[in-house]
Order: sequence, then structure tokens, then C-alpha cells
Amino acid sequence: MSDTALDITGWTCPAPLRDRPRVVMGHGGGGALSAELVQHLFAPAFGGDVLAQLGDSAAVSLGGVRLAFSTDSYVVRPLFFPGGCIGDLAVNGTVNDLAMSGARAAYLSCGFILEEGVEMSVVARVAEAMGAAARAAGVEVATGDTKVVEAGRGDGIYLNTAGIGIIPDGVDLRPQRVVPGDVVIVSGEIGLHGVAIMSVREGLEFGVDIRSDCADLGGLVRGMLAVTPDLHVLRDPTRGGLAASLNEIAAASGTGVVIQEGRVPVPAAVANACAILGLDPLYVANEGKLVAFVPREHADAVLDAMRAHPLGRHAAVIGEAVDAHPGLVVARTALGGTRVVDLPIGEQLPRIC
Repeated sequence: MSDTALDITGWTCPAPLRDRPRVVMGHGGGGALSAELVQHLFAPAFGGDVLAQLGDSAAVSLGGVRLAFSTDSYVVRPLFFPGGCIGDLAVNGTVNDLAMSGARAAYLSCGFILEEGVEMSVVARVAEAMGAAARAAGVEVATGDTKVVEAGRGDGIYLNTAGIGIIPDGVDLRPQRVVPGDVVIVSGEIGLHGVAIMSVREGLEFGVDIRSDCADLGGLVRGMLAVTPDLHVLRDPTRGGLAASLNEIAAASGTGVVIQEGRVPVPAAVANACAILGLDPLYVANEGKLVAFVPREHADAVLDAMRAHPLGRHAAVIGEAVDAHPGLVVARTALGGTRVVDLPIGEQLPRIC
């Protein structure tokens, strides 16, 4: 299919997604079901212009200071996995959500929901990992809470974190700023976190050690902003993977997105695992990657700055924003065809964060 042949006028979905009387796992997967839950239940219930931003973190003004404010919950199973655990995942995940607004994280809160019977040594390992990750990111865990549920009513440990950070002057990162011609850059190899979680949870071996990419992206973002504060939008593609983030940006900006499938950095181990299991790497979760929409005139300098940082050494230009097919993401394949990269309904791999 060529670009000119792609005409979505009159397309309809044959299976309505909203008509579900009960919550299903897909409602927490970061895809279409999650979006409908937020847009049709939570947003009308809560209201407010700030919530309507629907970003990784909310940008607010308080006392003349621009702040980013974010919260997230972590129910990953297993608690410990190659490359990290639920503790450093919770810290890095919240720090990264703030970084996607351009903010430097300052303070975090932490809520522990513990299942009766979980070993204290396990709780201690998670707490120590959180403390180490917070110190490495330059943030302070300033307040918290602990609750305990009956044995059999939890899964060892669940965590909730919230964070605040200051947004520098001149930084305005939001999908509505994306315009046709913006260059799409991904910071590195995708799919590592989801495949690492799956490998230990399901007892699968792929012949190589696959580790989560869980990391604090704050330093990488600061390096990008040092080149120019005029980045248009940043997202960390966690649940739903790169595909979900690109679709969310396309829908919010009213632009189309075209990516070159062969330019997306997918490590061989992830590609092989996905091929065996029938998964698409574009939909697999990451916890230490970002995707950026950058004005074309700044793209080369931003890319160089990303590659100079340890977390961006495999950064690559993968596509651009376009006038055609607004709100739709398409991928050009190695065979010269074009395929739609749709928003996932749920999550290929639940409980990965």
C-alpha cells in the first residue's frame, strides 16, 4: 500500500470497546481501553483544565513557579527482575514522567501496600532499591504511607509514587505543539523491559541475558534541552510501547506520523523473542527510553547530544510528523509497503510496571 492509496475516510470499528460492564486487564494496559476508561469515566467525574492535558505529568503554576506533578502505581510481577525491581522502577518511572514535561524532579512520595505474610527482608530490599534510585536521580522521598491487606488479597508489594519538579523557563512540552515536518527521534533500543519481565515470569529462555532498561532519563532530557528548549513533545513509551506513545501524540496534535520500520532500533534478542511469541516490538513496554518530536532545524544537534549521553548512544531518527492521515501512525516496511500502527486495545504483556 502506498501513502497516496491510504484513505481512512469512513473507517469504522466493528467492535465497540466501551460497552463493557466490568473491568478487564486491558483497562490497565495503556491502550485503547485505558484511554476510554480515562476519557469516558474518570475525566468527566473529575473535570478540570489541568487534568484535560492528559500528559505523563501535569504542568501547573503555583506561586509563580511552573511545576510538573505526576503520580503512578506499580504492580509489576515478579517484584525482582533482570535489571531492576519494583523499587527502582517506581522511582525511575515517576522521575521520567516529570522529565517528559522538561522538569527536574525534586520530591517524591511513596505508598507501600503490603500483603500480610510478605517477608520483611523483601520489603527491605525494595525500600533500599528505592532509596538508592532516588539518590542517583537527585530526588528526595519526602513523605509516604503504608497499608497492609490480608494474605491472599494482594501480591506481595504494590507501590504508589507521586512526584513534583520545576519546569525551566521557556520549556513547553506538549503534543499540541507538534507540527508537520517535526522529526521523530527514539533514544535507544526498544522492548527490553517487557521481554525481560516476561522471560522471568514465564520461565522462558532466549539464549541471551535480556535485562530491563529501567533508568532515570532526567540527565538525558537536560542534555537535549541544553541544545534547545524548543523541543515540542517528549514521551516515555512504557505500557503499550512506542506504538501507544506515537498514537497518543498523533491524536492530540492532529498530525499524521510516518515511521521507517527499519530505522527503529530493536535489539536482536528482543526481535527474536517477539518473533517466537508472535509479538510486535513496537507494542512492548520500555522503562528507560523516550521518543521526541523535534523541530527539523534542531534535529541533528539534538540527536548528537542524545548520542553523547550513555542512555542515548543508540538514539535514532525513525520518522516525521506529516499533514497526511491526521491522527494516524503508519510504518513504511522494508518491502516498500505501508502498514497502520494502531493504538493497542490493551497490553500484550500485563503487569509489566
